[in-house]
Amino acid sequence: MVYLTGDIILINLSISLAYFLRFGNLDVMTQPAYLVLGFYFNVVWLAVAFILKTYNISRVAHYTQIAQDLLKLLFFHASLVTVFIVAIKGYNYSREHLIVTYLLTSASVVAWRLGCVKIFRMFRVAGRNRKRVVIVGVSEIAGQLKKFFNINPQYGYQFMGYFDDHASNSDDVRGRVSDVKDYVLANQVDEIYCTMTQVNNRQVNDLLDFAEKNHVHVKVVPDFREINYRKIDIDFYDDFPVLTFREIPLDDVLNQVAKRAFDIVFSLLVIVFVFPWLLPVIALLIKLDSSGPVFFWQQRSGKNNQNFWCLKFRSMYSDNVSGFKQATRDDSRITRVGRFLRKTNLDEMPQFFNVLLGHMSVVGPRPHPIVLDENFRDVIERYDERNLVKPGVTGLAQVKGYRGETAHPQLMKNRVRVDLFYIENWSFVLDIKIIYLTISGMMRGDQNAF
Repeated sequence: MVYLTGDIILINLSISLAYFLRFGNLDVMTQPAYLVLGFYFNVVWLAVAFILKTYNISRVAHYTQIAQDLLKLLFFHASLVTVFIVAIKGYNYSREHLIVTYLLTSASVVAWRLGCVKIFRMFRVAGRNRKRVVIVGVSEIAGQLKKFFNINPQYGYQFMGYFDDHASNSDDVRGRVSDVKDYVLANQVDEIYCTMTQVNNRQVNDLLDFAEKNHVHVKVVPDFREINYRKIDIDFYDDFPVLTFREIPLDDVLNQVAKRAFDIVFSLLVIVFVFPWLLPVIALLIKLDSSGPVFFWQQRSGKNNQNFWCLKFRSMYSDNVSGFKQATRDDSRITRVGRFLRKTNLDEMPQFFNVLLGHMSVVGPRPHPIVLDENFRDVIERYDERNLVKPGVTGLAQVKGYRGETAHPQLMKNRVRVDLFYIENWSFVLDIKIIYLTISGMMRGDQNAF
């Protein structure tokens, strides 16, 4: 309720301030058209927020995830407001007012949400707003869960003890599993965590019945540590659960639409405002430096291993660009201009046309030549999972320094590991950070680029 109340207040303050900045007074707010727009603005915000479950913020949610959820909400809210204006032919609405409204709303709501989360976590560190928890079943994973509670006071969990039918040699063991109920009621415990390696289904069901009657939450902790996949969803086929591994953020249709919209807008901005002056300059330098075409085309692996023609500025002598041989440091095939283009990543700029055509994304795992994929596919575990998403003009592995020659499998393993982290933890905030680091790297030159 705190988040919701703050959002509504800030949204309407943003609308009012935008009115004042655009018109110099607040008289226009009384016009029927703007009153309808303001009402629609609020209703759509509430509807989209509850559909996307934006207010269901977990205690352990990361700041990046919270910001990403808000950006997603803002994107769909703006889309629905645009549809509304077009549908009613409200072309008299001030575009400047709408733009300023969204800028103010975005900044204020994100600051409010993250600020509230930060304050709540400070209160929890101080011992306020804590949840008392017990763990049923003593095991290695139970020990790790206890450690998580103890070293993260900002999440507000107070570990009260274990319950186990077999372990009794620990000071933290409060009794047997059958003793949990009395202990929970006597000590006002809020949550019971059951480790499935030590507790059977009958005991879990008994605790669930008890929890439902006494307003206590029961959470089950399965042990998936030996399984490589970290993203897991649960579906129910009638009355039995099915675990789905490899669910990633970009499997979500809304995330796909939002990322594609960003790709189109970003690539168009580059093509319209940067290419008209940059392309002729680079083309002239390439032509003056060596004979041959300005551009270089090569087949690369895209999403779901679908090949596409990847476009680059030519950086090698034209008689050395056929076939594939990975570039090395001080490679004699690279031209003088080509070395500069590679060091500053400018050779990749034409790939924004690939982005606009839908072959690539602005941010994603870098696409590898087909030969390189074939060489490493059977050597490196989970290598092909890089192609679960569209390849990018830039990527997390590149800004982290994992680029250049990969003659040794360990170098490629490092790159794949970082790419998989990106795929499993994608967010708009992460994309923006990677774009910033890429531009920063272009300014100072990448030591690993050659």
